Amino acid sequence: MINPKSKLLVSERQHSTQNPKSVVILGAGAWGTTLASLAAANGHHVQVRSRRDRAISSREIERADVVVSAVSMPGVATVVREIQTLSLLPTTIFVTATKGLDPVTTLTPAQIWQAAFPDRSVVVLCGPNLAKEIQQGLPAATVVGSTDDNAAVTVQTVFSSPQFRVYTNSDPLGVELGGTLKNTIAIAAGVCDGLQLGTNAKAALVTRGLTEIIRIGNSWGAKTETFYGLSGLGDLLATCNSPLSRNYQVGYQLAQGKTLSEILTHLEGTAEGVNTTQVLMQCARQQEIYMPITAEVYRLLQAEITPKQALEALMLRDLKSEL
Repeated sequence: MINPKSKLLVSERQHSTQNPKSVVILGAGAWGTTLASLAAANGHHVQVRSRRDRAISSREIERADVVVSAVSMPGVATVVREIQTLSLLPTTIFVTATKGLDPVTTLTPAQIWQAAFPDRSVVVLCGPNLAKEIQQGLPAATVVGSTDDNAAVTVQTVFSSPQFRVYTNSDPLGVELGGTLKNTIAIAAGVCDGLQLGTNAKAALVTRGLTEIIRIGNSWGAKTETFYGLSGLGDLLATCNSPLSRNYQVGYQLAQGKTLSEILTHLEGTAEGVNTTQVLMQCARQQEIYMPITAEVYRLLQAEITPKQALEALMLRDLKSEL
């Protein structure tokens, strides 16, 4: 007997192929090109533009059904301002696949897009998605979050495939914060492995890290249950346990005695967790949110303490209840 859900997935993919969308990917890094491949495999007309190579004309962006922003956090505001000068289709959907926080406004990428385009649908795409694994055809899943259910379903059908399962979620802030805040914990996880502290320590770190993520997420208005999903716990587990993660690599190499500047110079791509940690500490101080792991990662990144001193600071804190 065929599972009804399987029938539905097949039906959605057929609908996607029969109704191809014009998809523009802004950002030609590993994640942008991966998303482009997924959409193209479903029969959509896909074009990718890097910030350096402006091969796609403004007219092509204006005709796009879906515009995906896959640039790093520092480039988001610039891209938004550029898109604001264009005459887009009234039904164009924006998808943000960037993880980070603006250092000046502390806004998330989706909040920046929504503020610039208040009358348009913005969808957040986030999950445990290591680009290299997806490029190899290995199975993965992700979440698209939006307050516009129809927009979320549209993006879901654009990217869903037998190897890449896409879920929808009506809490875009929670989806986005899960993927953003976990990068700080991933740096700590890299330090943990770099110091060879063992499985017990790693499990404790990740678990308490999730508690910290939920604490600040709740204070900003996100739903607790979202953080137990793919964009929260799922992304946290993937990033904290894979050498493919740039944020993990930052922590691991710090534990090996390298300086932050040395690590970032040779790192392929952007480790968003470095900037995110700085913004998080700013917010935590202003809003008086208790974030001990983030605080020690921040001090480590500022070269105020060594990895071993960060460990001692966390282990020797005042005893308290788990809950």
